[in-house]
Amino acid sequence: MAVALFGAASAATYNVGEPSGSWDLRTNYGDWAASKRFHPGDQLVFKYSPQNHDVLEVSKADYDSCSTASPIANHNSGNDAVALTSAGTRYFICGFTGHCAGGMKLQVDVVPSATSLAPAGAPGANAPAASPPSPVSAATKATATGFALAGVLLAASLMA
Repeated sequence: MAVALFGAASAATYNVGEPSGSWDLRTNYGDWAASKRFHPGDQLVFKYSPQNHDVLEVSKADYDSCSTASPIANHNSGNDAVALTSAGTRYFICGFTGHCAGGMKLQVDVVPSATSLAPAGAPGANAPAASPPSPVSAATKATATGFALAGVLLAASLMA
C-alpha cells in the first residue's frame, strides 16, 4: 500500500509545449523537454488542430530521419494523452509533410522516480522539477503531494 502511494506521488500531467506553446511549429521541443523531469506514471497531453497536425510515436531511427513509414503509434484526435509507463526514451513527431523537419519532434527521457523508499531528507529524494509547472501540472502535483504525505505517514506508522 505504501509503495502504491509513493508511486502516485510522482505522477504528473504535462501539456506538451505549455505554457507558451502547444504541439505546433513554433515551439522548441528540445528546450521544453529539457526543462522537465519525466517519470513512469506521468502523462503527456498533445493539444493541436487535427486538420493541421498529428502525433506519431516512432523509433529513434525514424525520429532522427523524420520517417513516418512505420510508426509505433498514431494519434490524431487533437487532444491525445500518452501514458509514460516505464523508464526509457520515447520519440514523437508530427507526420504532416515537412513538420518534423521543421522542428515538430519531441524526445522524452523517462527516468526512474526518486520517490522510491529513500529516507525523507536524503539528497535527491523527492527532488522537484526545476521548471514552473503548467496550471494542469500544478493541480496534479498538489494532489500528488497529498498522496505523498499520506504515504510518508503510513510508512512511518509501519516502521514504528
